[in-house]
Amino acid sequence: MKKKLVLGTTVAAVLAAVLAAGTFGAVSANASAPAAAPAAVAKADAGNDNLRQTTHLTIEAATDAAEAVLDAAEKENQRVSVAVVDRNGNTIVTLRGDGAGPQSYESAVKKAYTAVSWNATTSELAKRLEQAPNLKDIPGTLFLGGGAPVAANGGPIAGIGVAGAPSGDLDEKFAQAGVAELAK
Repeated sequence: MKKKLVLGTTVAAVLAAVLAAGTFGAVSANASAPAAAPAAVAKADAGNDNLRQTTHLTIEAATDAAEAVLDAAEKENQRVSVAVVDRNGNTIVTLRGDGAGPQSYESAVKKAYTAVSWNATTSELAKRLEQAPNLKDIPGTLFLGGGAPVAANGGPIAGIGVAGAPSGDLDEKFAQAGVAELAK
């Protein structure tokens, strides 16, 4: 019992010494530093002509759209993945439906990105490949049916991509169910 008390006292003394040294070091370092004058704050407001305000989906809206896609696919006994991306192609939400193939997740993201990038469905964009076959070489894109843009005030604000159904037409039909959910 006596050893524990001595050991406890020793630990407490060492701890107190460490804390005191740390505090003293911090105080002495601060005390020896010359008082610096506050830095002048440069204020540079961008004029209204240099700013652009954009519209973005909330995560709740993107999730509602993705769930509407999965519900529409489930009604037709299809197993798909869905991705919703913002105007800049950043993923807001992805959902992989039960039983969806492993390739469907990445394909859904690429279809959503492609749809928002050109503000057109990916089935329409696939038709454009006849005139411009090099479009398919742009990184991150996928020119197969299943991507649909979401627009507000005439401009694209998001893309919904769906992959995993046996055809791009079905994928796109389900993506349109997500767009319809956002229109409610």
